[in-house]
Amino acid sequence: MRILITGGAGFIGSHLSDRLLARGHQVICLDNFFTGRRDNIEHLLDHPDFELLRHDVCEPLFLEVDRIYNLACPASPVHYQYNPVKTVKSNVMGTLNMLVLAKRVGARILQASTSEVYGDPTVHPQTERYWGNVNPIGPRACYDEGKRVAETLMSDYHREDGVDIRIARIFNTYGPRMAENDGRVVSNFIVQALRGQELTLYGTGEQTRSFCYVDDLVDGLIRLMNAEGRHEPVNLGNPVEFTIRELAEEVVKTVGGETRVTYRPLPQDDPTQRQPDITRAREWLDWEPSVPLAEGLVRTVDYFRSRLARRNRSAIANTSPLLD
Repeated sequence: MRILITGGAGFIGSHLSDRLLARGHQVICLDNFFTGRRDNIEHLLDHPDFELLRHDVCEPLFLEVDRIYNLACPASPVHYQYNPVKTVKSNVMGTLNMLVLAKRVGARILQASTSEVYGDPTVHPQTERYWGNVNPIGPRACYDEGKRVAETLMSDYHREDGVDIRIARIFNTYGPRMAENDGRVVSNFIVQALRGQELTLYGTGEQTRSFCYVDDLVDGLIRLMNAEGRHEPVNLGNPVEFTIRELAEEVVKTVGGETRVTYRPLPQDDPTQRQPDITRAREWLDWEPSVPLAEGLVRTVDYFRSRLARRNRSAIANTSPLLD
């Protein structure tokens, strides 16, 4: 198939590109490189079935494609709060433009939604039938509400125009190709531990998250896209719940050294609990994560260790005096 991935140079999008190319598909990677990185797809640029298109999803696009994975949007608080209006536009105008394209060419389209649609949940664990507890005017609303509107647009285009939609509610995902400065807790902890710094915990550290390794998540996305007649949202995440303090200890154990932490105030509207109910994914897609946190962290730490070492070598080379 000819498949468009918006945000294809991002963390998840680049792994999805790898997997789809390995399965023999043609992949068009669309990215404006606001948070996506050329490094993530450098190894694909000479692939005969890979095409890179620099484009902003907020602008209309017309291509002949069979399927669309709409992943384009800043996905960490540091990035989506940097320009909240742009974040809303990416979610709303970007999704609208991709739906217009899907309708025009008859493509199936998958929307990368998020567990953030549940806000700070009052139901635990969260099922797809839970409508959420979101602050519509808070600092996270540009992302939370933007994704909720994107789901609305997807559902309305399906009801009104018969567009073949899929909606994935993605929970915390980690792995190689995360950016070290994106503000996500896993990358924050790993980089701080590798640099011998204290790990920054917000609040008490007792708030919980569920961490899914990127390979498992990509497998879930592909299974959802390929499933027939599944137009309602599906949670994709790891149901094993950890406190942030436990995550910090696991990261330090993987990196080596002692756990040293510093506490800071919990950001406004930061969820206190987050755990997916993946019954629907198990029943509809025959999917559940297989990579335990300890194993996934080893792979992720290896990636960051290598990346930071390359950066340090480059910095030394750039500052070394020229020799006669």
